[in-house]
Amino acid sequence: MQVPKRVAVLFLMHAVVVASFGFAGARAAEEGGGGGGGAAAAPPAGCVAADRVALLGFKAKILKDTSGDLDSWTGTNCCEDWEGVQCGPSGRVTGLTLQGSVEDSGVYMRGTLSPSLGDLQFLEVLVISGMKHITGTIPDALLKSTRLAQLILDDNALDGVIPPGLGQLPSLNALSLMGNRFRGQIPPSLGNLRNVVQLNLAKNFLAGPIPPIFRNLQKLQFLDLSSNMLSGPVPEFSGPFPNFTNLDLSNNRLSGQIPISLLTLPSLSMLSLSHNLLTGKIPDQIGNLKSLAQLQLAGNRISGQIPASFSKLTKLWSLNLSRNELSNPLPDSLSKGIPSLSTVDLSYNDLAFGSIPGWIVNRPMYDVRLAGCKLRGNLPVFTQPDSLSNIDLSDNYLTGGISSFLANIPSLSDVKLGNNQLSFDLSGIKLPDGLHSLDLHSNRLTGSLFAILSNKTSSSLETIDVANNQLSGTIPEFGEGSSLKVLNIGSNQITGHIPASIANLVGLERLDISRNRISGIIPPGLGQLGSLQWLDLSINALTGKIPSSFAGLGLVHHANFRANRLCGEIPQVRPFNIFPPVAYAHNLCLCGKPLPPCRRTSETGQ
Repeated sequence: MQVPKRVAVLFLMHAVVVASFGFAGARAAEEGGGGGGGAAAAPPAGCVAADRVALLGFKAKILKDTSGDLDSWTGTNCCEDWEGVQCGPSGRVTGLTLQGSVEDSGVYMRGTLSPSLGDLQFLEVLVISGMKHITGTIPDALLKSTRLAQLILDDNALDGVIPPGLGQLPSLNALSLMGNRFRGQIPPSLGNLRNVVQLNLAKNFLAGPIPPIFRNLQKLQFLDLSSNMLSGPVPEFSGPFPNFTNLDLSNNRLSGQIPISLLTLPSLSMLSLSHNLLTGKIPDQIGNLKSLAQLQLAGNRISGQIPASFSKLTKLWSLNLSRNELSNPLPDSLSKGIPSLSTVDLSYNDLAFGSIPGWIVNRPMYDVRLAGCKLRGNLPVFTQPDSLSNIDLSDNYLTGGISSFLANIPSLSDVKLGNNQLSFDLSGIKLPDGLHSLDLHSNRLTGSLFAILSNKTSSSLETIDVANNQLSGTIPEFGEGSSLKVLNIGSNQITGHIPASIANLVGLERLDISRNRISGIIPPGLGQLGSLQWLDLSINALTGKIPSSFAGLGLVHHANFRANRLCGEIPQVRPFNIFPPVAYAHNLCLCGKPLPPCRRTSETGQ
């Protein structure tokens, strides 16, 4: 089963931090005078006054704390009673760990990092992550913390440049500044961190080339520089790097070819260079990466053929080569498959498969994405479908029906078959239990919506896209408890009214019913869908007014009412009074911003 990247990263960070506490404990024992022979460590003494003052200096710079962590920072014994504070046996503070939620849960701290943190002379672990609204720079005073082994400041709002002085912290073995607003270049001084195991600068605004510092970092295990604006070549990795397992340079502006030195790292398990400007071929030496489990090269300009040496990657379970310029033929060596492969994405290359290769359909897969691979004929039959959860065969030339295909894969969660030549009656479809997303847009579907929008089938579905087909009938009633977030039924032949029960779709974010034959009024309950962001009702036969309840749709960033029979005043609130006039064109008598003002006559109903 595929492990999400974020979970894998957090697991690694947790392991590094746990290791750091072992390191901190050793330092604390040394500081406290030993206690060898396996004797239990003495309980911490009362908090040293100077450290308590330094911590209160940090608290004073936090103007608002919805995490509640700092509420416990009262009294004199910071070592026992204060949330997130760890001490050694002599009462000196060795660690400060304050972690918010990865999700947007409303937990945050608003303020800045106090220079007083630099007064914690025995500090070895500093983790302040996920607090979202801690701004400003890393204080220079913190660079005095020569015992600091772990500095984790992820997912805040810190800015400025990364201080070059961080490279002068001799004990640092983990540095993570992911998810902030740092700018400028990566300081070459970080090459002095010869003990560093984890270096994570992802999701910032760093620019310029990646400095050639990695030959000095022989203990490195984890490097993540993804989602910045870095340019220039992928750095060379000269040296043994015996424990280097994870490298992520994705979502930058790196150019040139994949360096051969990168393919000599004996322990490399995850390599992601996706969404850069890389060119050239995939080197055949990639088969030397015997430990490789995840390979992500999507969204580059890589050309040529897939190397035959891929068959040597016996531990590879996730392969993404999509959106490149790879071409036929596939190497014969792949006919026996990649032994551990469970997720594959070869979409949008210059590949012309005709049919899905046997090394994909004849093995247990979790995720198969072959969009735009010139597939033809009927939908494939997977011989071991029990684990298959996600499939994307969009933008091909597939024909025939879909019922037997869905019935053969009971574990499907996400299905994308849009823009093919599938031809069947939607009324007879039976959806797998637990299906979350169904995309059948731009095919030749007929029938009505009732099979996919009934109370029975809609409970787990979050996305339905059947736009640009030949569907008819009316829009079904919507029951309570639906999980639907996206509903796109545009460009069909659907008639009738918008049911008032659409107000039951409380989580709906995107609604498109454009280019149909829908009449009647816009139900006021549509204005109660507070999560709605995209709304397209254009080119129908809707009458009446735009309901005043739409004033509550503050998240909408796109709306289109064009070419109906609507009349009356447009709701004079943002965003509806600032959309372009074309969003309201070709109606009977709409008025008010952004159209001309209403004349306050009977035509507006006022």
